[in-house]
Amino acid sequence: MSVLAAVMVPHPPIILPEIGHGEEKKIQKTTDAYRDAMQFLASFHPDTVVITSPHTVMYRDYFHISPGRSARGDFRQFRAPEVKLFTFYDQEFVATLSELAKDADIPAGTLGERDPALDHGTMIPLRFFNEFADFDYHTVRIGLSGLALSKHYALGKLIQKTADMLDRRVCLIASGDLSHKLKKDGPYGLDPAGPVYDDRIMRTMGSGNFSELFDYDDNFCSDAAECGHRSFVIMAGALCGYQVEAKQLSHEDTFGVGYGVCTYEVKKTNEGVDALKAWRSRQSAKISEQRAKEDAYVHLARVTVEQFIRGNGMHRATPEELSDPAMSASRAGVFVSIHEDGNLRGCIGTIRPAERNIASEIIHNAISAATRDPRFDTIREDELDKLEYSVDVLSPTERISSPAELDVKNYGVIVSKNGLRGLLLPNLDGVDTVEKQLRIAKQKAGIDPDDPDVELQRFRVVRHY
Repeated sequence: MSVLAAVMVPHPPIILPEIGHGEEKKIQKTTDAYRDAMQFLASFHPDTVVITSPHTVMYRDYFHISPGRSARGDFRQFRAPEVKLFTFYDQEFVATLSELAKDADIPAGTLGERDPALDHGTMIPLRFFNEFADFDYHTVRIGLSGLALSKHYALGKLIQKTADMLDRRVCLIASGDLSHKLKKDGPYGLDPAGPVYDDRIMRTMGSGNFSELFDYDDNFCSDAAECGHRSFVIMAGALCGYQVEAKQLSHEDTFGVGYGVCTYEVKKTNEGVDALKAWRSRQSAKISEQRAKEDAYVHLARVTVEQFIRGNGMHRATPEELSDPAMSASRAGVFVSIHEDGNLRGCIGTIRPAERNIASEIIHNAISAATRDPRFDTIREDELDKLEYSVDVLSPTERISSPAELDVKNYGVIVSKNGLRGLLLPNLDGVDTVEKQLRIAKQKAGIDPDDPDVELQRFRVVRHY
């Protein structure tokens, strides 16, 4: 057997009567859909239920799979300690999945569990599932990570492979709320990205068009304050290559947080699409089109990185590559940004010129962005065809006395205090207010984001794609 079905469900504690004390009736539509989804899932009588949860152990660069024979948990943190759950783990499934992940160079396993107790992102789905599960089953609990979406999808594919190898009847629960910023009077307030995210993700998940999951920009997801996106991507990976019937059961935003419920039934195996491959095909066509149109600045950054990563040393600009006279005749600060799969892969720059001309500035900063950005590993040769580049040429900075002199579309900002300094470029996705621009710049500098007593400078850029 293999993966038979999956559901996408939220995990609001208030949905349980012992916690909601009547407030759960305000999301009755979600409750009804939840029960329909879990009755659907239980109808497959799975041997193993794999749950991906944003609230179990989570690491930046590692997928945690809960170890051991069993686990229990309760809702004491939500003032309902009497509500308890217990589950047996599928230890053979966990061991096989961990071994497959090791062989595939995906950082996943059972190390580093700080607290073995079940989290509410796991317990709420199990609470509903157990209403209909009149049979024995085991669970596998998997945490999300800060790794790229492609890694989450790859882990999902290994879940499918494990199910095949062990001949398990497997169902998946992708636990995750949607945006947490849907209403001004909600617990997290309103961000314009919130309602947009919810509308978009429900169209994606309701249609089962999983390749769209990779089109969601990190900044956009962060602004929307979603918690389930990576959970949904793992599920999509587990359904890779299957022909799936998707059904949207409900969506509500009563409390300012998005709750979506969808079901997925596998109709035929090996007749569907690989969502990541489909997305990469679109992305490859996009990159090819961009490279056909790239200007001299971006071309120079790209060939510099490609030559250096392939072990051919530092690039020397040719006369043809210096078609813009300013590149060899002028000096300026330059930032080189590199993206892969829509995510930042490296960004290094200079506020003021350090080299003899702009071309040399691009060459040095392109190599630094590819190899010396402390947030990322050095770019590998097998990544080069997937990379997108942009080059920002900075104007001289000018000191300003007030945030009122800033404009996020036209000015970048530098904040300084007590030797700390943070810079943020203008016109960035998801940075749509001066307040947000300043908070991010302060955070980058290690300055209290709420500290108004900082020195401000602004600058313009010419951005090359």
